[in-house]
Amino acid sequence: MIDRKLAPDFKAIENIKLIKPEHTRLDNGCNVYCFNSGDQELVRIEWIFSNLRFNADKPLLNMAVNTMLTEGTSTLTAAQIADQIDFYGAFLQVDYGYENSQVTLYSLNKHLHHTLPVIMDILTGSVFPEKELETFKRNQQQKLQVSLQKNDIVARRDFNKAIYGNTIYGLGASFDNYKSLDRNDMLAHFKQMYQPSNCSLVIAGKIEPETLTLIKDTFDKGWTNGDTLADTTQPELQAAKELFYLTEKPDALQSAIRIGLPVINRNHPDFQSLQVLNTVLGGYFGSRLMANIREDKGYTYGIGSGLSSFKQGGAFFIATEVGADVCKSALTEIEKEINLLKTELIPDDELSLVRNYMLGSLLGSLENVFSHADKFKSIYFAGLDYDYYDRYASTVKNVTAEKLLELANTYFNFDQFYKVIVGKY
Repeated sequence: MIDRKLAPDFKAIENIKLIKPEHTRLDNGCNVYCFNSGDQELVRIEWIFSNLRFNADKPLLNMAVNTMLTEGTSTLTAAQIADQIDFYGAFLQVDYGYENSQVTLYSLNKHLHHTLPVIMDILTGSVFPEKELETFKRNQQQKLQVSLQKNDIVARRDFNKAIYGNTIYGLGASFDNYKSLDRNDMLAHFKQMYQPSNCSLVIAGKIEPETLTLIKDTFDKGWTNGDTLADTTQPELQAAKELFYLTEKPDALQSAIRIGLPVINRNHPDFQSLQVLNTVLGGYFGSRLMANIREDKGYTYGIGSGLSSFKQGGAFFIATEVGADVCKSALTEIEKEINLLKTELIPDDELSLVRNYMLGSLLGSLENVFSHADKFKSIYFAGLDYDYYDRYASTVKNVTAEKLLELANTYFNFDQFYKVIVGKY
């Protein structure tokens, strides 16, 4: 009989095993990575493309082209694309990121011979109809108008611009940027970017031999590379010299705070230890920032810190919205928490709690084969291998309080933080 008065035994996480993909390459140069697992007759297929080099004169092309891929081809209208996908119980979406854009299809295996040709048509024949383009511009401008009323969004835009400069990472789209979108530019961008040589195909689910044969037959013959290779290099990151930015809103009830500075990315040997330090400070609900700024002072409903990692660099940031009358006090408390990390060792019990949280989060994020494919993408596009996760688990388990104190003094100089305030200060 179970004694319900006794808590269950606690066991530390010892080993985390990740599913690794099988790799093949289509004749047209497209790399294919397969995660074959599961009993359900379902497969997720992702066509992932590296974004073209950022052009400050035409800054929205990567985003606009990818977002409008499903708005019509030379043979199918947007409505016909949606109807064909829906008829077979499939799901299609397009996603844009700073470095990659992708087309994702969820489909039953038995319907792939109907759904894959639709994707092929999109990747080879999207035409960005003028009518849909004008609707896209209008909708995006309306969304931007609403977004610019939100202090936290303005703060994030200003912070990214200060940290990353005139690059794709620092872009804060303007109304004029949307107005200047041109269909001919989009068609040229599409032709150069959506080539098989610039595509990584990631397949996850129950992958039968017929699945790969069908993909090869569909995409290897009619999908060819153009004369011009995709230029996926990016301009060098250049942080601003000015460290303080204030957008005053006299009637604001809350002020948005976003502070931080450029740091290392996940390719640096210190990165995983820095993730532990970030978690202690503001990376989970039990963090020091939450305990101080929310629980003790009551300045905010939520505050957090994070690390951004891109191919060319990364950033550490702290973000919150506080009552306008306590904005300066909140910054003082944040600085206090930063300085404590630089002067006092993190207690063993607190560090143990963070270790368990981080390892548990990693284990909990591996709920199905799609999750394993997502973990692969994180390292693959960063140029890393699976030993990254072995090092991560080892670092989380073994990093010392002394090492974290050293890292805090190396990377967290509050006087060098970029500070963005939107509201009252």
